[in-house]
Amino acid sequence: MNGQLDFGVLGPLAVSVGARRITVGGARQRTILALLLISPGRVVSVDAMVEAVWQGDPPATARTQVAICIAALRKIFKAEGFGEELISTDHPGYQLNPAGHRVDLLEFTGLVEGAERLAAAGRTAEAAEDFERALRLWRGPVLSGVTGRLVEEEAERLEELRLVTHDEAIALQLALGNHQELIGQLVPLVREHPLRERTRHSLMLAQYRAGRRAEALETFREGRRLLIGELGIEPGPALQELHDAILRDDPALTPAEPAAGAVAAEPPGGAGVAEAAQPRVAPSDLPPNIPSFTGRSAETRLLNDLLGERSDAQPPAIGFITGVAGVGKTGLAVHWAHRVAGQFPDGRLFVDLSGHDAVNEPAAPADVLSRFLRSLGVASEQIPAELADRVSLYRSMLADRRILVVLDNARSIAQITPLLPSNGQCCVLVTSRDPLEQLMLRYGAVRVQLGVLSPTAAIELLARIVPAERIVADPEQSARLSELCDRLPLALRIAAARLASKPHWTVRHLVTRLENERRRLDELSQGESQVRACLALSYRYLAPDAARLFRRLALLPVPDFTSWVGAALLDDDLFEAERLMEHLVDVQLLEGVGVDATGQLRYRFQSLLRLFAQERAQQEESAEEAAQAGDRAFRSWLAIAEQAHRREYGGDYAVIHGSSPRRPVDPVLLDELIATPLDWYEAERLSLIAVIEQAARLGRDELAWDLTGSVLVLFDIRGYLEDWQLCCERALAATRAAGNPRGSAFMLTELGASRIRAVRLEEAAGCLRSALELFEELGEEHGRALALRHLAVMQRLQGDLDGAGERLREAAVIFERVGDASSQAHALGYLAQNALDQGDADEAVRLGRESVRVSRGTGETRCAAQSLYRLARGYVVQGELRSAEQAFLEVERIVRAKGDLLGTAYVLLGLGEARVGLGLPGDAERDLMAALRIARRIDSPLAEGRVQLAIGQLHRDQARTAEARRHFERAQLLFTQIDSPPSRRRAEAALAELAV
Repeated sequence: MNGQLDFGVLGPLAVSVGARRITVGGARQRTILALLLISPGRVVSVDAMVEAVWQGDPPATARTQVAICIAALRKIFKAEGFGEELISTDHPGYQLNPAGHRVDLLEFTGLVEGAERLAAAGRTAEAAEDFERALRLWRGPVLSGVTGRLVEEEAERLEELRLVTHDEAIALQLALGNHQELIGQLVPLVREHPLRERTRHSLMLAQYRAGRRAEALETFREGRRLLIGELGIEPGPALQELHDAILRDDPALTPAEPAAGAVAAEPPGGAGVAEAAQPRVAPSDLPPNIPSFTGRSAETRLLNDLLGERSDAQPPAIGFITGVAGVGKTGLAVHWAHRVAGQFPDGRLFVDLSGHDAVNEPAAPADVLSRFLRSLGVASEQIPAELADRVSLYRSMLADRRILVVLDNARSIAQITPLLPSNGQCCVLVTSRDPLEQLMLRYGAVRVQLGVLSPTAAIELLARIVPAERIVADPEQSARLSELCDRLPLALRIAAARLASKPHWTVRHLVTRLENERRRLDELSQGESQVRACLALSYRYLAPDAARLFRRLALLPVPDFTSWVGAALLDDDLFEAERLMEHLVDVQLLEGVGVDATGQLRYRFQSLLRLFAQERAQQEESAEEAAQAGDRAFRSWLAIAEQAHRREYGGDYAVIHGSSPRRPVDPVLLDELIATPLDWYEAERLSLIAVIEQAARLGRDELAWDLTGSVLVLFDIRGYLEDWQLCCERALAATRAAGNPRGSAFMLTELGASRIRAVRLEEAAGCLRSALELFEELGEEHGRALALRHLAVMQRLQGDLDGAGERLREAAVIFERVGDASSQAHALGYLAQNALDQGDADEAVRLGRESVRVSRGTGETRCAAQSLYRLARGYVVQGELRSAEQAFLEVERIVRAKGDLLGTAYVLLGLGEARVGLGLPGDAERDLMAALRIARRIDSPLAEGRVQLAIGQLHRDQARTAEARRHFERAQLLFTQIDSPPSRRRAEAALAELAV
């Protein structure tokens, strides 16, 4: 066991071992741990945990998720060397067993109980000391940041207990005669809790004993006004009696002699410092303003809000500037401080706290206070030795002044807290890469999240350093330069300085140098200002597990990622990965980019940070470790994509698979990710394409073609033709290089299908015939049927209806034999369309009904929609127009829900044709024009041509001859361009008929 765990409840939830903080990730874990900590040694029921986490609206899996959170907490503590007995399972829930560990709440209650016993025994000084020790345990609002009704109710109870303890401690201090020192504590406490009569009573008594009788009476009058105005009641008897006693200078108010053991109080820093008249000095410690400062108008407006009218009694206004290394936090702070310096006539203090410094350790508050006090005019020999005394003197000197304090490059809240004035007319500006939540929670700081510069501001910054004509002369390359620098002010300044120092360089020349990713950080890390060194300062403070994840994420070529990717890279659970990713966000090494359609948080690198992480991976990860991490992530994508395909199709249909092993994915997570498969595909589309390309490049041919096959449903439904062709081409090249005929055959089949979709029929024919030949050599019946089906579709477009029908019938038989119901229904649907084209409407309806029957057996709505569409077209020709309209409407509902734009265009075409027959020309034209807009949007010339033909026929029937001719001619042109003879002949016949 590694010593003991320290649990902090009296403030933000905190867990540590010694001086090392342990991060508990995820809101659910933190809520559950908080419940256990506020009931140490007592069982907390699962029902209470469910209520606290989901607040009356739990999912069906809530109890399971609580168990998962408990397991994750146990894993965190086990990793620190503490056994599972720390959190035991006890009906009806779980119990935290604190023996051997420190819980600040237990320590607080123990000290308070001890102080009460000492006070009862007349040991006043010792009791007062224990009360003070108890109160020093509080770090802020109880469990701030943890939500849930039960937690919040307990936090309110403990806050009341803290105030009661404060009152007890003050009563003892008054008994000890320390009234002078108590006034400074009591004034802000009364201001914070103005209706708390006992606290006001203590302040009045302390003021009176300190010889401030008028102030004591005003404190009473202020309290009386508040009580009457807000509650409609007079002050209680104790306040009334004290008021009356003060008016008559009752001798009973005189303090008794200090109890035994009491020490007479001395002003902080000694009497000499307190009594000496300090000179009024207006320090001006700001560094020089930033040359060529650019942009940041929105952020400046946020900071300007700090300048509103404030009184001494208010807390100081605090601005907190945070952002990634090199984003210009110090630049903004210094620039704004100079802009508003005139509003702080009593001085401007500035310090670099060295929170992220390559050489110096973070500055100690005591040292900073010593410097600040000297700036304020205090002689070195008069500066107190103790930190608490320096804080007291510093705040006293700022008490009636209007001073701006700039705390740059902070590392922790502990560095900042002693440096905060207590005077509301003062203003504090803090910059840090770290989150410093307590600045917002405890002090109400205004957070200014600094992002990269806008494209316009980035160009402007370059033009302020480099002669503007060089930037203006090549705007395209200047824009490219700013993007290669991530529009990060530090990188932009370095790049601009290099251009300015080399007048013979063009912008294009520097861009060429920076486009080499292996050299980009070198190019931006020359001289004193170095991007690499700046990023390294953030990296050096990472815990080993966070640094490992940071490096491994950069191994992947994907634009963004979710926590399950991190879990795969680390071979760890989802909660740990999310905890580490959120930590990397907190320290500005990752960006959060929002929530995707599946409800998952997504993260990404800035490009320079990715390059830095890749460098660290090359230096700190072995080739074997890197390969294994990447392989786990790739196999996870394959496993999820395969299951998404199954769920979207209703089974493992219309695809064949390779031998690449899948990485098991937690079933609960899998259900969450692919609840709506197309949403997951869409969220991961760019990542999936990048993984396929990288797998192909690395010679992972089996994974590349298998993953491509599992993703094609997205490309098909959403019309991503370029992605479809790219992935097939990359995977095909990999399978051919590896001598993998099965993978090559399937990729040729799907490449042929994408060529048909683009109406590039000759190219499609070459791919599909090669695929068919390979499948026949391999004896792969399922693949052969897939190739036959696509060949049939191509032949139909070329007008060879007999050949198409023959291949479709053969494919349908094979699909039924191998159990591919979706493909069987699809083949039957095309046979129905074929029969329709041959003029046999009855056969078309029969085949359409058979296709619908088979498709509905799959449970997959898209397959059913395609079958219904073919049946509806048969109904149109049969004259069953109401049946056709109803079928088309059902299909429209399905395809719109799936975002199938091509399917929507065709169903609107069918709906329009049915409504023409029903004598509804207005509705028909509306449907057809909507279909035309979609066909043009997705750039489908075949669909557009067919819609143009239908609109022309509608206009012809309405005797709108000129408009009809225009649509027929457009259809003829489109069909000629895509070389579709049957369709072209229909357009030509329509024009000829119009001429007659």
